[in-house]
Amino acid sequence: MSPESSATPEQHATGAQNRRGPFRAGERVQLTDERRRMNTITLAQDGEFHTHRGVLLHNDLIGRPEGTVISNSVGYQYQALRPLLKDFVLSMPRGAAVVYPKDAGQIITMADVFPGARVIEAGVGSGALSISLLRAIGDTGHLRSFERREEFAQIAQGNVETMFGGPHPAWELTLGDLAEQLGEYERPGTVDRAVLDMLAPWECVEAVGTALVPGGVVMCYVATVTQLSRTAEALRADGRFTEPESFETMVRGWHVEGLAVRPDHRMVAHTGFLISARRLADGAERLAPKRRASKTDFSEEDMNAWTPNALGERNVSDRKLRRAARDAQSQADRAARQGQDTE
Repeated sequence: MSPESSATPEQHATGAQNRRGPFRAGERVQLTDERRRMNTITLAQDGEFHTHRGVLLHNDLIGRPEGTVISNSVGYQYQALRPLLKDFVLSMPRGAAVVYPKDAGQIITMADVFPGARVIEAGVGSGALSISLLRAIGDTGHLRSFERREEFAQIAQGNVETMFGGPHPAWELTLGDLAEQLGEYERPGTVDRAVLDMLAPWECVEAVGTALVPGGVVMCYVATVTQLSRTAEALRADGRFTEPESFETMVRGWHVEGLAVRPDHRMVAHTGFLISARRLADGAERLAPKRRASKTDFSEEDMNAWTPNALGERNVSDRKLRRAARDAQSQADRAARQGQDTE
């Protein structure tokens, strides 16, 4: 039996070869020094990592197992590990704000994104959520991501290919508007999950309701309470969804040393709201709440409250977007070469 035929399905999973084995030239490594400060480097033959505390030779790490503790030229120690997904997402090239790991984890779990699922996504941004969705659905699933801006799509594609060591077989990136183009790509009642990370998810409710299977889940990620309210009312008005559920996630770390146990002084608090609902069977009526909202109409002032400027979003210059796209593609090329070396 050949080595290839005896390999397990996990070994053939896209990106798995980049997550295990000894360190190789071309891959990113996270170095943590004795004071818990972290630096991420890309290993290169004969490369060097310089600080005011000495020089660490890349060749001393290449071929060593992950989790190695190594000393530099003056005896200063570093522990070397591959960056986790959360580390990669927060340090990768970006043009748009990323979905934080705490929210991506909630989306995957609360939307019940399962291996083999057919998923649609609107608002790719820098590709952080796309990576989490692809990991959840695996090679046998299908993710179609819609992005209106070509620059963001280029950055996202580079970041996704960096994480997986090349193109992912389950991913299709479509440049355009989900609300207008979804019907061209997905037949009615064939999509398991829909994830909307965009300024106006209510614009996509009708198209998503048509594409989702009965029991399918729509999950929306929004930044403000006005967006949250508008999205909830759109889901109710559509009539094909269950009563929406809304929540946010806050993460607080803890300092634990012996009996000195206390919460950290800082925490990752509000990043966004999540609102979800499930697709009802055709002809079924939603179980409405006993109490009706006193006001559901939105004024012009309400509508203007969730424009990019009102949300405090900084305009990203074209120059910065081009640089981020080049950086993302450069990292993707290195990851692809690294993957070829392991085959």
